[in-house]
Amino acid sequence: MADLLAKLFIKDYQNVEDPKVRSAYGELSGGVGIVCNFILAVAKFIVGILSGSVTISADAANNLSDAGSSVITLVGFRLSKRPADKDHPYGHGRLEYVTALIVSFFILLMGVELLKSSIDKIRNPEPITFNVAALVVLILSIAAKLWLAFFNNKIGKRINSSATKAAARDSLSDTAATAVALISLIVAKFTNVPVDGWFSIVVSLFIFWAGFGVLKETIGLLLGKPPEQEFLDQIEAEILSYDGVLGVHDLIVHDYGPGRSFASAHAEMSSDSDIMQSHDTIDLIERDLQKKYGLLISIHLDPVVVDNAKINALKSLCQDVIFEIDNRLTLHDFRMVEGPTHTNLIFDVVIPAGYPKSDKDLTREINEKLSKIDERYFAVITIDHAFH
Repeated sequence: MADLLAKLFIKDYQNVEDPKVRSAYGELSGGVGIVCNFILAVAKFIVGILSGSVTISADAANNLSDAGSSVITLVGFRLSKRPADKDHPYGHGRLEYVTALIVSFFILLMGVELLKSSIDKIRNPEPITFNVAALVVLILSIAAKLWLAFFNNKIGKRINSSATKAAARDSLSDTAATAVALISLIVAKFTNVPVDGWFSIVVSLFIFWAGFGVLKETIGLLLGKPPEQEFLDQIEAEILSYDGVLGVHDLIVHDYGPGRSFASAHAEMSSDSDIMQSHDTIDLIERDLQKKYGLLISIHLDPVVVDNAKINALKSLCQDVIFEIDNRLTLHDFRMVEGPTHTNLIFDVVIPAGYPKSDKDLTREINEKLSKIDERYFAVITIDHAFH
């Protein structure tokens, strides 16, 4: 069904790398969500009134809020495709993340309101009237919400959209909520025990779970989550595949919304190579990466000495020292400056995020180990913090 709707409403629907196609998918997701949730809300309000079930009525209100969330998703996709301007030179792509954040607030607000009405229902219980129409509506609602969750999840994966994935998670929690309402209605047929309020609390907990999940994920995107390691490995492999490139380090990717990534990296090349040729290679890599991945990248050329046996030996020595301290540490930009009384070993050490030792303590430990090997060695170290 998702593919059928995409074929009907999205031109060139298979070209998901095109920002216009991607935005059309998001708008399709929002439009389908509006229609489905509005129909479900109206049907549940009617059967909720007929049966006297606060659980069903609350579930109807939840569907109505979902329709509002779908409106926000649709508007968010339309706004996020606006081109860059003077005030927003990196574009408006992060509006999609803001959209997901607003959706999470809607979900949590619905959870709060439902919890309040549930507590009131427990304090002031009212009998529920079993109704076949209500039973049918709830069963159809579960089926519709399962389909909507599958639909949004498929689109979310296809275009890598946090907002659409949030809508899918919300639909899945709604399925659980409606299932609880269904159980409450069935229980009412066989007993007069006032369980409606307690079941409503269970529904509210499902809604809270979905809301906090979306909120956590979206805040992570807005604050700056690291890119997928697979993507970083691909970029590094691409850069290393060009003739003359000996190593890659300090690769940093900045996310300004789906399809709007900017990056920087350092590429090591032999200091003996022709500088104009090396510069031409770097330019070629930047153009190719932008064409293949849509990644605007700036690559810094690092000249390294490759044919000096002494420098290579000392570099290997320093690599062994830092590996002995922690095998997660890496070294780059190694240089050596010899003097009459000591030898400066100049290099950068990359440490992973959340590394327990301070930069000062790590630098001191490396120097202590090197001085035990040869008291003339003195390390001039720059600590780099990994961004992934």
